[in-house]
Amino acid sequence: MNVLKLLPMLLVLAGPGGAVSAPKKAAPAKTAQKNARTGAKAQPVPGQVRQWMNKLTLRQQVAQLVVIRFYGDAPSSKTKAYREFNRLVKQSGVGGLIVLNRVRNGVVVNAEPYAMAAFLNRMQRAAALPLIVGGDFERGASMRMSGTAKFPHNMAYGAARDLEATRFLGLHTAREARAMGVHWIFTPDADVNNNPDNPVIGLRSFSEDPDEVAKHVVAYIDGARSDPKTQVLLSVKHFPGHGDTAVDSHFGLPVIAADRARLDAVELKPFRAAIAAQVDSVMSSHLRVPALEPEEIPGTVSKNIMTKLLQEELGFTGLVTTDAMDMQGLTKLYSSGEAAVRALEAGVDVLLIPSNPDQAIDGVVKAVSSGRISKERLRQSVEKVLAAKVRLGLHKKRLVELEELSEVLDSEDAAGQAQQVAEQALTLVRNEQSALPLKVPEKACLYILSENRYSQLGRRLIDEVKEQAPRLYTQWLDSTMPEPAFEEVVRRAQSCSAVVLAAFSQQLSAAPTRFVGQLQQGPAPVALISFGNPYLMRSFPRVNAYVATFSTAPTSEAAVAKAILGAIPFRGRSPVTIPNLAAYGAGLD
Repeated sequence: MNVLKLLPMLLVLAGPGGAVSAPKKAAPAKTAQKNARTGAKAQPVPGQVRQWMNKLTLRQQVAQLVVIRFYGDAPSSKTKAYREFNRLVKQSGVGGLIVLNRVRNGVVVNAEPYAMAAFLNRMQRAAALPLIVGGDFERGASMRMSGTAKFPHNMAYGAARDLEATRFLGLHTAREARAMGVHWIFTPDADVNNNPDNPVIGLRSFSEDPDEVAKHVVAYIDGARSDPKTQVLLSVKHFPGHGDTAVDSHFGLPVIAADRARLDAVELKPFRAAIAAQVDSVMSSHLRVPALEPEEIPGTVSKNIMTKLLQEELGFTGLVTTDAMDMQGLTKLYSSGEAAVRALEAGVDVLLIPSNPDQAIDGVVKAVSSGRISKERLRQSVEKVLAAKVRLGLHKKRLVELEELSEVLDSEDAAGQAQQVAEQALTLVRNEQSALPLKVPEKACLYILSENRYSQLGRRLIDEVKEQAPRLYTQWLDSTMPEPAFEEVVRRAQSCSAVVLAAFSQQLSAAPTRFVGQLQQGPAPVALISFGNPYLMRSFPRVNAYVATFSTAPTSEAAVAKAILGAIPFRGRSPVTIPNLAAYGAGLD
């Protein structure tokens, strides 16, 4: 049992439970509807929140709802970037920050924990009220930060079928986050990835089975709360479900065409489980759901979805946050100010990454001043945010202890757990001619097909294989190489007794696709290992062997090196269906 569920309610909560809450059943629909209409709170407002509210101007209240991006580095105070952060934090008084990755030469660059912690301390000192800091730590802090445990993607946990491993992921992610000064983890992902062509969720989902997703979501929440010394906010996403889409909401407006019965049976099931587990917050999604909202508008700005369904029907009374508001699923329709106003009208509390924070604040201030948004409606959201900061203890301690970082981040236990899950997740879907494990490694060939020449993906796989089988031929290939270069590789492969091709791309372009086809025409059996996209096999249905890792993490590369050489077994089970090729739950031992 989660020991935190036995603690008394010492602090006021901003949601239906929280990191230190006693167990409480989700509010019945009638009670939730009454609370939504009257603004009634489950608990009185903390004194600290009242003190803060009495000092805030209208514009400062609105600013507390805004969370802006930063990149985890520590820019000099002489730089334009630092001056802009200082202005937004000190003068505008934004309520929080969220760490994102930079991308250089098409490669994601993670932040360094000590630099980020030092920067956050400077920002916390500059802020009149403590900042709440967030991070999309879906696979632990390693999704954004270097020097942290390299946990696999969520879908690997679905393949490993190990809820205790998911609990540990939640526990250690919470520890990593708080050690670095991050208080709000935008996890777990409650999307049900039941569309093989989904371009944005994929490996971020635990499974295509809503019951399995729900189990892992609850296990994660329980794990993140299992250490009473580590308090974080958790946010399930992307409500009401982003799994059955074929459009990336970063670039357009997806549509979920399912009827209400299907939504209840699939998309909404993990969110109901999360709410019953007293999750702190729910993140919206910028997509259309005609069965829930007849207007052609994103769910983020739909009162039918964010208030009537989420809060009144499902009984959620915690923090409601938007997905990033700079995504084109929203920006193509509204200005930054109008999007912010519509989100609050829909029932959202927190405005995450407005494309223009100043315009978002100005837009809401104008809406409140004109009466379009009532002062009472604004107060409800501001008090929720401030109460969350009190619950996290930020009014007492907001700075990071830099010298204690290594005690949490340099965890051999976490590294071992991450490696174990990566190995458990390896799923052998097909194995004709017993192509794997390799019978004579010194006569086989391993080709790594990465996305571009700057990528580090596949490097660890080669290192691990060379350490265990020095005579196995390996070659790292760039998918953007000219076609003649691929043809030369094919000629070299004619002498291989077996060919293993490790692919890291979501979808292969024309030249590497032809390359795989030419390899299949050769005399050696071909084994395809998909690190990024488990559905990649649909493009190559005639390969002799097919392995899905369900993650691109370095731990998955190390696991594959062991498995193809016979050091560990394949024992995963596919948490998704590969149409016409592999059923849900497929996997050979």
